[in-house]
Amino acid sequence: MIVIAPDSYKGTMSAIEVCEIIKNEFLKVDSTLEIKCVPIADGGEGTVDALLFNGGERISVKAKDPFFNEIDSFYGILPDGTAVIEMAAASGLPLAGDKKNPMLTTTYGTGQLILDALDRGCRKILIGVGGSATNDGGIGCAAALGARFLDAGGKEVPLCGGGMIKVDRIDLSGIDSRIKDTDIEVLCDVVSPLYGESGAAYIFAPQKGADADMVKALDDGLRKLAEVTARTIGTDNALNEGAGAAGGLGFGLISFLGARLVKGAPTVLKTMDFPKIAAESELVVTGEGCMDNQSLLGKAPAQVAALSGDTPVIAIVGMSKVTDMSGSKIKKIYVTDHDVRTFEQVLLECRSDLAMAAHKVAVEWFSK
Repeated sequence: MIVIAPDSYKGTMSAIEVCEIIKNEFLKVDSTLEIKCVPIADGGEGTVDALLFNGGERISVKAKDPFFNEIDSFYGILPDGTAVIEMAAASGLPLAGDKKNPMLTTTYGTGQLILDALDRGCRKILIGVGGSATNDGGIGCAAALGARFLDAGGKEVPLCGGGMIKVDRIDLSGIDSRIKDTDIEVLCDVVSPLYGESGAAYIFAPQKGADADMVKALDDGLRKLAEVTARTIGTDNALNEGAGAAGGLGFGLISFLGARLVKGAPTVLKTMDFPKIAAESELVVTGEGCMDNQSLLGKAPAQVAALSGDTPVIAIVGMSKVTDMSGSKIKKIYVTDHDVRTFEQVLLECRSDLAMAAHKVAVEWFSK
């Protein structure tokens, strides 16, 4: 059996597309090949589709977008009942359009997705936190599940980035009781703490529409939220690695819902039972849009290689900037990009480029 397990080629092709193109070219060279496609993801966009590729159900649900408008959203339920949520499906940056403003955006819709999963009986939930439009410390998400965030006068604060600075008291008594019986894992490769120069606001808020004054205000709000939260739950999670993920949603999920932060790609792969699949195969083919030395140190293709045991692993990539293969379990890298081109040209030609590269790989490995 040949296993095809690529990440997406960011900005051009989904992991599922990449799988299908490589599979088709391999079968042209040897139609007898047994091929299993295992599209992978690291907790960002495409995680739900990747995990549902070999079984499960995509759930459509109404939820609030980053500005509290009702939209059609989704998540997945795997055959074992595990729910898989991409926070970006309700609270993602593309949903903010040209109105990006992390002082006003909320994770409330993400909480609604969690609530729907609870209603359907899910007691294990994976939450990918990539691609957020938000910087609300997770107060919107927690509020959708019954938490209350109150100001000094006892009124509920706005459930957005600008509301955090007003939080004086947190009431968690109304949190959905099913949460305590639910295992929530947050797929997170970000190591930023909640606040400070390396925290959620200073590192990530500018790309969500924040100017310098807004960054300062958001950071002050995160500090205030952390102070009140520590007083409420008796634990300070603000400096935990990953607390700053998704504008502090990582912090909120840990502190208000008892979640655990885990590495994205390894968790996705283990959920797919990838180590067993790889052990039963004769070759694993992985890939991504651009592979560099950092990719070999822990990004999704490196995780594929690490979990493949003694099975040889090769990579087909759009572009390679790898200068040092030492220590990598990837045996060989094949590159689809054959010339310097504009991104518009790459968009037009990436699929045919990948097909040609995959065909050459198949000839080298499988031709009789």
